[in-house]
Amino acid sequence: MLMRTDPFRELDRLTQQVFGTNAPGTWSRPTAMLMDAYRTGDEFVVAFDLPGVSPDAIELDVERNVLTVKAERRPVATGEHVEMQVAERPLGVFSRQLFLGDTLDVDHIDASYDAGVLTLRIPIAEKAKPRRIAISDAGSEPKQINAST
Repeated sequence: MLMRTDPFRELDRLTQQVFGTNAPGTWSRPTAMLMDAYRTGDEFVVAFDLPGVSPDAIELDVERNVLTVKAERRPVATGEHVEMQVAERPLGVFSRQLFLGDTLDVDHIDASYDAGVLTLRIPIAEKAKPRRIAISDAGSEPKQINAST
């Protein structure tokens, strides 16, 4: 269903551990966009954690079987006389790509955003669902059997 390939992810994690996520007042690539992915019934569900991201700052693109999620966490407007004491929440633009298998119907993805979680529901393609195949015998009527692909 889902092919997970991100060769630079471990390198990014190591860099963040050594140098920190970002220095106060600077923008850098935030920590990984965490996700859960599972199949339920005839659909595949992917949920991304995007706390503090406005829905209008999220972009979803599908090209062939590659799904790209881009999000931007913007700084909170603080005002002129505000002195930041702690700034640990990463800011900036970040993205994640998923390589979707041929068994998913990428033309009918449903996306919703609630409480900082972006949820994508991707239907299983008709060609991937189990179906019956008729077997005919020269002297009798066709029999039905279950076949799965």
